[in-house]
Amino acid sequence: MISIDPEQNKERDNYKLLIGSVIPRPIAFVTTQSESGVLNGAPFSYFNIVSSNPPMVSLSIQRPTGERKDTARNIYGNGEFVVHIVDRDNVGKINETAASLPPSESEVDLVGLTQVPSEVISVPGVKESKIRMECRLVESVPLGGDGPGSDLFIGKIVRFHVDEAIYENGRIDPRGLDAVSRLAGTNYAAIGEIFSMERPK
Repeated sequence: MISIDPEQNKERDNYKLLIGSVIPRPIAFVTTQSESGVLNGAPFSYFNIVSSNPPMVSLSIQRPTGERKDTARNIYGNGEFVVHIVDRDNVGKINETAASLPPSESEVDLVGLTQVPSEVISVPGVKESKIRMECRLVESVPLGGDGPGSDLFIGKIVRFHVDEAIYENGRIDPRGLDAVSRLAGTNYAAIGEIFSMERPK
């Protein structure tokens, strides 16, 4: 077993250890809106469930150069965002939205995704996702000071939107959703073998 002190490691080496170890990671495609009304869209794999009562999700957005990304600036600005689950049908277009664009340009428009109005918040979502969640910011935590680091956001889900084709009796069909997840490098994972185990009483 190799023992590694992260304090003695370069940031990039810690990054590679984390993304190679914490797998698979769910991917959130997040839409936000700037003050000037530009709809930003970007994928993030530092994302997960925080709570079901109330329903909350977490999203961490890196600041590799010390500057906040458009998504983080927009969430700080109006406290609203939409989380979409990335699946095999939309992963190609979602991947294209990771391109660096100026804040005045919309990744959603660039790749031809279809805007759809939200019901509770002002930020639109996209039609091409089988599941989307309208979120309001409840907590934000800057990590790593003002320089390179990240911003951790916790959002409360105020509306779920689920494709009726994958929803039955309150449950989501995992094969119908066909979600994809991130591994390390350029690698992704799809839903493979599914097995069950009873939890001990």
